[in-house]
Amino acid sequence: MFVWLIVLIIIAVLFLIILGIYNSLIRSRNNVENAWSQIDVQLKKRYDLVPNLIETVKGYMKHERETLNEITQLRSQAMNAKDRDLKMKADDKMARAVSGILNVAVESYPDLKASQNFLTLQEELSGIENKIAYSRQYYNDSVLMYNNKTQMFPTNVFAKMFNFPEKKFLETAETEKKNVKVSF
Repeated sequence: MFVWLIVLIIIAVLFLIILGIYNSLIRSRNNVENAWSQIDVQLKKRYDLVPNLIETVKGYMKHERETLNEITQLRSQAMNAKDRDLKMKADDKMARAVSGILNVAVESYPDLKASQNFLTLQEELSGIENKIAYSRQYYNDSVLMYNNKTQMFPTNVFAKMFNFPEKKFLETAETEKKNVKVSF
């Protein structure tokens, strides 16, 4: 009788340990999904802001229509991408294009630079870009914690058993890694 009680206690303790590990993996996976959702929220804000910014700039920029059309296409690609990697690549291209057109617009059109509507939209875009950068960092931190759990003993045993695959980090596009040329 005493032996059975000890066996039951050992089984209960093992069950609680496995339950704790499983719940920890679930919590980490959900944290990664939440981090991705935060990026998605900020990208949606950017997608909503870009058409307003383009309309404001269009009035001043007659000959840069090609670039504005490219930004519109990239926005559609990013919004409709099903895969996270494709979404981020399209979004990175769109962000670079928007940044480039804003720099050209501000340098070439002094009236635009003084437009209150443009300044407000530009400030909003800058704030959103900062939030996206922070959200990306948070996502990668969450992925790091999740991947550590799925790769380190003893949780890696249960991660494989309960099908918790490794997650991918968001990486910076090669074009973003190049030095920015600043000239005065």
